[in-house]
Amino acid sequence: MKGPPTDFQDPLLGTGEAMNDPVGELWFDGPREGPRVVVLAHGAGNPADSPFLEAIASGIAAGGFPVVRFEFPYMARQRREGIRHPPDSLPVLRETWLAVVRRLGPPGRLVIGGKSMGGRIASLVADEAEVGGLLCLGYPFHAPGRPDRLRIEHLQALRTPTLIVQGERDPYGSREEVAGLPLSPAVRWHWIARGDHSFQPSRDSGRTVRECMTEAVEASLDFLRSLGTGPKGGPIR
Repeated sequence: MKGPPTDFQDPLLGTGEAMNDPVGELWFDGPREGPRVVVLAHGAGNPADSPFLEAIASGIAAGGFPVVRFEFPYMARQRREGIRHPPDSLPVLRETWLAVVRRLGPPGRLVIGGKSMGGRIASLVADEAEVGGLLCLGYPFHAPGRPDRLRIEHLQALRTPTLIVQGERDPYGSREEVAGLPLSPAVRWHWIARGDHSFQPSRDSGRTVRECMTEAVEASLDFLRSLGTGPKGGPIR
């Protein structure tokens, strides 16, 4: 794994920087003030500066929204040591998200979420933290091959306005498997045609990765704009 970036250039959409914080490294993209502040966490196996999250963060930032990324403790340790570690326990993951919300609040201006596990843990704390919105990018509804073991109980009662951007052929929850689930009315969907868990299109789709990622960014921006302006909290830092 590469070291923490002090200045990175995304080849597709923009720039960002990393800064020290008590909860770990925070990556900032875009303006320091905006109608909403978007906070993104990584998936179980890839860091905050993965190509997927860099493209999403840079694209949302280019649309005028501040974006912040962070890493859970196990991933920060993995970055320091260069040795893979399993994800932290659920209580640690939850508390890390809540600490990040406290750090960046007021919570009503924040839209939290992220890739796969990062978005799932955000969904578990969104109502408790009273954030302004939830953005899940490739939600892990079930383990691959186990559609009978769904992780949706909390999504049925969710109050926070939510967008789930999901690939139609995601092995963690394809359109065929999950589109009809009885989720809260607060949840809306955007399907990436022929996309997988990271929105990679099938070879026979005639689509490119860039097209799918651009679609995911545009859907996210439409959702963010629909939320209006959140409470004022000054520049993020």
